[in-house]
Amino acid sequence: MALRRILVALAALAFIGSPTGCLRRAQFEERAVHLGTHTYKYRVWLPHHYTKLHQWPVILYLHGSGERGSDNLRQISTGLGPAVERFGERYKAVVVFPQCEDGQEWYGEMESMTMAELNAAIREFHGDRRRIYLTGISLGGAGIWYMARHNRTFAAIVPVAGEVVRTPDDPFPSDPPPDIARIVGAPDPYATLAEKIGNTPVWAFHGAKDDAISVNESRSMVTALRKAGNNAHYTEYLNGGHGIWDAAYADAGMVHWMLQQKLK
Repeated sequence: MALRRILVALAALAFIGSPTGCLRRAQFEERAVHLGTHTYKYRVWLPHHYTKLHQWPVILYLHGSGERGSDNLRQISTGLGPAVERFGERYKAVVVFPQCEDGQEWYGEMESMTMAELNAAIREFHGDRRRIYLTGISLGGAGIWYMARHNRTFAAIVPVAGEVVRTPDDPFPSDPPPDIARIVGAPDPYATLAEKIGNTPVWAFHGAKDDAISVNESRSMVTALRKAGNNAHYTEYLNGGHGIWDAAYADAGMVHWMLQQKLK
């Protein structure tokens, strides 16, 4: 019996120490949706004490450019993935992690994929459609601003280091859909998008020393929202560069605020 207990303990230690045996990582469920002839894989993180006995808030997370691919792993390696593992007691929600394909961005086909995965997760994991939240970083932050045009879908949005207007040396990789093209091609894209977003609650984050996406993108967007009557929140890290997402997602106040928002 003593030998058996020792063997069981060693096996447990080996499991915990192995790359696939992380007990926390086991919360990232693997899922897939089928659109036409294409299969898209994604991940769903389930909160502690998850049960289908009641409805859950749902957070949709859009990763940055460095996490694109098809391995269904990179999208949980940076940003909100590590945050829900570290601060799981705060993130009392189902979190959906789509993965944008190489060379693409969060519009067109990738937006259709993302919404299909979101809807599938809501159905399977008993999500509350009045409490769907949208957040993302960098490339995903830009995707957040554009997807927020669907202002009766999301109860709140949290863009982190995202842009609205692209620089001339950074064109879209493919033509955006007409509704996004009308926004970015408008005389004042920020005001045009602010009108689309309406009163959707917003909390934006940016680093003042961001050398990848100018802080003026978030400043201009928040200013336009406030002029349009949206009481947008904005946090700017004075010494922060581009990678300020760890600080943003560690902000307990933001998480509490987000999960309190609800569609009427």
